Amino acid sequence: QVQLVESGGRLVPPGTSLRLSCATSGLTFSRYTMAWFRQAPKSTREFVAAVSSGGIEFYGDSVRGRFFISRDHHLNLVNLQMDSLMPEDTAAYYCAARSSSLISTVADNYPTWGQGTLVTVAS
Repeated sequence: QVQLVESGGRLVPPGTSLRLSCATSGLTFSRYTMAWFRQAPKSTREFVAAVSSGGIEFYGDSVRGRFFISRDHHLNLVNLQMDSLMPEDTAAYYCAARSSSLISTVADNYPTWGQGTLVTVAS
């Protein structure tokens, strides 16, 4: 059974940094493309970043240059380093996985999801 568990979300002031982690189990990690999505209240789920099984990274326009995704093949986890946080980054952040070498920015293309972790950026 594939499981994804996010951690690291909390309340932080604007301009600071935060790192989210997604621990995985039940999958052959090296064969999966991993992604982060986020969903703010009353909004649709938004693509944030993804890293392919081969290590290729891709970012959403709103976070490019501020957020950085990485994967640890020893610990089978994915991190999202978020710098220069802004109030509009406030959302529930979800880790997602797909058994493919190709990145997709479409949430429906990821069959496996974590439960989410809440990030709030406010003074």
